[in-house]
Amino acid sequence: MNKMNALIYFLAFSSGFCIMGIELLGGRILAPYFGSGVHLWGRIITVFMLSWSIGYLLGGKLSTRNPSLTKYGLIFFVASIMVVPIVLFAEPIMTFIFTHIEDSRYGSLLASTALFFIPTTILGMISPYSVRLLVTDHEKSGQVAGGLYFVSTLGSALGTIITSFYMLLDFDVNDIIKTFSSVLGALGLLAIAVSQTRAKERTVCLESW
Repeated sequence: MNKMNALIYFLAFSSGFCIMGIELLGGRILAPYFGSGVHLWGRIITVFMLSWSIGYLLGGKLSTRNPSLTKYGLIFFVASIMVVPIVLFAEPIMTFIFTHIEDSRYGSLLASTALFFIPTTILGMISPYSVRLLVTDHEKSGQVAGGLYFVSTLGSALGTIITSFYMLLDFDVNDIIKTFSSVLGALGLLAIAVSQTRAKERTVCLESW
């Protein structure tokens, strides 16, 4: 495995970790207004699954247009920015919805959509774009996709355990969200920096010829 592939696997693992951490925090954020029952989690899971499915489509489409590590990093960076409004606007959004929609089932669905749909859709773009960057031999595309989804899902599992078992016990929800946002932004910048370094190395090699 070359260094770029290792980086992509690491980024996919990290994105899976962050996605599930944010989903778990969604329940904690919405609970004071809409309760913590099965209806709430049903709405949260629905919104996340729907946004992931749209993200998969968009990521797959984007990956067909001159895929690059720079564009890949930009997905992470944009996702990090779109996570920030969860911290900034969660309270006023939920207060408005709570006071205007009597049925908590629909209120929680709307609140989940308002807070998580856009950032989760962007995060959903990461997996198909990762596969596109990793696949160099079409005969091994299935194997590559399987390995990538294994790594991403493993990250999601660890994100679920660590967020629920440890982080929620020691840190404020907003601080954890900010941490996830910062991590995603840093990963995006890392991918962009690596891409620029590789481009410079290729330029030096061509000039040496």
